[in-house]
Amino acid sequence: MRKAVWCFPVVAVLVISSAAQDADHDMGMAGPEQSRKTMQQPATQSMNMGEATASMPAFHASSGSSWQPASVPETMWMITRGNWDLMFHGTVFITYNQQGGPRGEGKAESTNYFMFMEQHRLGSGTLLLRQMFSAESLTSPHPGFPELFQTGETYHGQPLVDHQHPHNVFAELAALYTVPINQKVSWLLYGGPSAEPALGPVTYMHRQSASEDPEAPLGHHLQDSTHTSFGVVTTGFIFNFSKLDFSKLGFLKIEGSAFNGHEPNEERWSIQLAPPDSWSFRVTSAPTRNWTAQYSYGRLLHPEALDPNNELRQSASLEYNRALSGGKLAQGNWATSLIWGRKHKELDNTTQNSYLLESTLNFFERNYAYTRLELVDKDELFPEAPIHPAYRIGAYTFGGVRDLVHNRHWQVGLGGDVTFYSKPAVLDPIYGNDPVSFHLFVRVRPGMMEHSH
Repeated sequence: MRKAVWCFPVVAVLVISSAAQDADHDMGMAGPEQSRKTMQQPATQSMNMGEATASMPAFHASSGSSWQPASVPETMWMITRGNWDLMFHGTVFITYNQQGGPRGEGKAESTNYFMFMEQHRLGSGTLLLRQMFSAESLTSPHPGFPELFQTGETYHGQPLVDHQHPHNVFAELAALYTVPINQKVSWLLYGGPSAEPALGPVTYMHRQSASEDPEAPLGHHLQDSTHTSFGVVTTGFIFNFSKLDFSKLGFLKIEGSAFNGHEPNEERWSIQLAPPDSWSFRVTSAPTRNWTAQYSYGRLLHPEALDPNNELRQSASLEYNRALSGGKLAQGNWATSLIWGRKHKELDNTTQNSYLLESTLNFFERNYAYTRLELVDKDELFPEAPIHPAYRIGAYTFGGVRDLVHNRHWQVGLGGDVTFYSKPAVLDPIYGNDPVSFHLFVRVRPGMMEHSH
């Protein structure tokens, strides 16, 4: 496992080196993502700002008010009806999941989400409505998706261990309104009964770097687990620095949220509204169309049903995306994310950290290679024990997908991956010396976005 751990700095250096070269490229670089330029953009983008505007990420590529790089290709269907842009995207994985070791198991399952968006000019601004649904409450094996060393939430009133919980039917029901104050500043207002506060990176289901991986990261509950919160209000400002002398600064977004900090309960089909009792803020930068970075901090009141702790959470992330053009890797894309997440439990006075590096390379149009490398502190593996020490767990995933159908309507791929682990020796009698897990799956999603009337 030492070699896998050393991959972190090596891959990071490769990403930064490539990005340094990319920073000198024309900000209007051609690629599949250019099709999104035909659609009506949020209010900040509707102003005629030339190439500088192209570095502004679109809110259509993420959930909540988070940003991915503007160059991320969007796989979705879109039509225009009257003054409305109507969009749909989502992903379905149909998977055989085999987790290794004495605590592992093998099951057939499906992870999935479906997102509908409606966009319309409203006054001088732009209104974006978003509804995201998941059928995982029907397609996950009880008590959830098998995943070694995963923790968080409950099943039949007991803490989930070595399983990932299914997502809620109503994963997002929210609205986002952006309006320009002047050419340099725009105001945003976001929220809804099921929404995502300004806390953490782009959630893993929407990250381009995780687009081919059917499994949730082990660091999910330290990084992006608040992506479904029942009651959220977010407001903030977007600053456009693109016309200043240091024009490559691009865009800066500062936002804050008040929200219901409790994790969803076991009734995955219900909306569990409660008064806002938690808060967060996030600062996001988009220096060029290929880069975004964020730092966020928040305080959550009793997020876990069976844990009396309040939590202080911090997160920082760096996302890079680049369309490939020319040469042997023509018609492809490369996306990479580096994420740090931390939570401090106030009552226990303990701190857990998580580190994630994931990358997906799309090459020769139909082929994908991906990896996810994680180091995560876990103190919930043995909930019945009198004390709860934290164990540093490593998970190292390598996989690939080949699209059998690849056109403007559909992308249907056949793929698989394998995961290796590192852990303290004290866990060997329980998890085995060298457990290995794997997935075999079919992935279905819409084709590359094209704008039709």
